[in-house]
Amino acid sequence: MTENKNVELVEVPELTQRDKVDTYIRSTFLLGSFNFERMQSIGFAVSMIPAIKRFYTKKEDQAEALTRHLEFFNTQPWVASSIMGVTAAMEREKAAGKDIDEAAITNVKVGLMGPLAGVGDPIFWGTARIVLAALGASLAVTGNILGPLLFFFGMTAIRWATRWYGFKYGYEKGTQIVTEAGGNTLQKITQGASVMGLFVMGALVYRWTSVNIPLPLTSYTNQAGETVNVTVQSVLNDLLPGLASLGLCFLCMWLLKKKINAIWLIFALFGVGILGSYLGFLAL
Repeated sequence: MTENKNVELVEVPELTQRDKVDTYIRSTFLLGSFNFERMQSIGFAVSMIPAIKRFYTKKEDQAEALTRHLEFFNTQPWVASSIMGVTAAMEREKAAGKDIDEAAITNVKVGLMGPLAGVGDPIFWGTARIVLAALGASLAVTGNILGPLLFFFGMTAIRWATRWYGFKYGYEKGTQIVTEAGGNTLQKITQGASVMGLFVMGALVYRWTSVNIPLPLTSYTNQAGETVNVTVQSVLNDLLPGLASLGLCFLCMWLLKKKINAIWLIFALFGVGILGSYLGFLAL
């Protein structure tokens, strides 16, 4: 962006450590005033107050800056801190007299909302939360207290780090992050996180899901004189341990793709399990 030759450049102070901490604390309440008209706009404007007060000395300029940040804003809450950092860097340049208008600041915010939401949702909601919940649940079912602690503190650490370092990175990089957000770097991160999440979930399907089909097929006497009963489940286990569980997982995925409501699927699984146990074609 070019400097405006008609405006005298002024010296604008940098954000202090206290300003960054204050912004971080405020950003944790981003959804505190969520509404269906402008989504996260009030929370975003409140989070920008420390930077606005640091950069602008006149009350009129502060009010003007707050007003432009009350426009529509919505993205993944944790990565919003990165956008706040970029916006703060642009506000500082504007306060210094650089050739940056309100539309440019708004356009950068709007341009970052979509790409970063597309990265934050699959990484944090679709990968980190599911992986930590799976690992925590696998410990919790054995009575290990580390299960819920792993999930709670793991997600908390990720949230803290993302908000804090996201703001610092956005503020230091400034408008350069716009170019990076539109490149291949974030796409590769998203794809890698999705692959890792699918790998972990696939490995835990056998541990989570237990399907036992005790229907008898045949029986025979082995060399030791013992009678061996061959069931559907034993045949499936010989082919591939956990094959029935994997098939049930694929069936649920297929039904979900067919727009079958997940709640109905849950009730259907309950019904089939109870009926199967009563009739004898399913067992614990």
